[in-house]
Amino acid sequence: MERYTGTPARERSPRRLSAIRVTLGLTTTCIAFAGCDPVGPTLLRFGSDGLVRVTVEVPLQGGLGWMEQVFTWQSDGAWSLFEEIGYDTLMGDRSLLRSPGLPFRFAANYVSLLHLVNENRGTRLWGLRDLDPNCGIGRSRVSFLIHDNLRDDQKEWTRCAPEATPLRGLSIQGVDPDDGSARVIQVVLRARDFTLGADFDGYAYTGSLPFGTLERGTESGMDLNESTVFRSTGERGRSEPPREWLDFWKQHTRDSGRPPPEVDWASEMVVVAAVGVRRELGDSVEVRRVLVIDKDRDMKFEIVERIPGDYCAPARRTVRPHHIAVTRRDTARVSYGFREERVPCGV
Repeated sequence: MERYTGTPARERSPRRLSAIRVTLGLTTTCIAFAGCDPVGPTLLRFGSDGLVRVTVEVPLQGGLGWMEQVFTWQSDGAWSLFEEIGYDTLMGDRSLLRSPGLPFRFAANYVSLLHLVNENRGTRLWGLRDLDPNCGIGRSRVSFLIHDNLRDDQKEWTRCAPEATPLRGLSIQGVDPDDGSARVIQVVLRARDFTLGADFDGYAYTGSLPFGTLERGTESGMDLNESTVFRSTGERGRSEPPREWLDFWKQHTRDSGRPPPEVDWASEMVVVAAVGVRRELGDSVEVRRVLVIDKDRDMKFEIVERIPGDYCAPARRTVRPHHIAVTRRDTARVSYGFREERVPCGV
């Protein structure tokens, strides 16, 4: 995950340093006595040189898993969307999307967002109470942060959404306006619409059930030519591991004696995502989504093969990319969906 680590201070003239000191002094007074936004004689709103960050934490399947989305937008216009999905205490998969093209395309919208945060009556955040709410398993936790480079300071507002909803489906319908939830969520929605767009369909884990990673790699004692699901038989399941799983693990680990990962076979099942032997480094496989696909509640595992881009020159080597994941046990019929994804060199 990309985290803010600060930027080197630019060289400033004595006149500019004096102006900044005045601005900071007025900022402190303004916040302490009036609750207003920190805007001084330089006419720079808080965060004009800095970034905003949106974090949406979504409980999945009644708290069995989670999804987290972190959207970071720099004042120069560049943005990134980090997403993570997990099951129980296990991370399942991560994804990072960066803004396309030149950053300045989004810079003007960044200024517009700061106007909404600081000056628009219906979306103004300055003066709201600081809260650290526990949103439980039925609601998403939504945070909006502004960091200001010149002041080396930041401010964050956190509220609960009315439902367990990711960034795409957030709404102000049903929120309690008294604690500012509607304002925080409205600002988050505007940040999303100014960049990704309200109809953006490139979120990595939309509709997925939670899953966790047991193992991911490129080395195996077998060719792994196809994907497989292992689960106990019977309507309620059994606690002991299936014989097929034990046979698989023995071959996969080259009979090394390495014990298989812990799985509660009465309530969980394991999928081995694989596409066979590949002949160059950099190729990888991952479970991207676990989907319920129709009225009969059949399950579909969406599997992505990540291939080095057209201008990469990976070393020649025989690999067997695979991703072994655990998810909630289900007796439904299982299918697999495969697609390829080209990735930049070194990613």
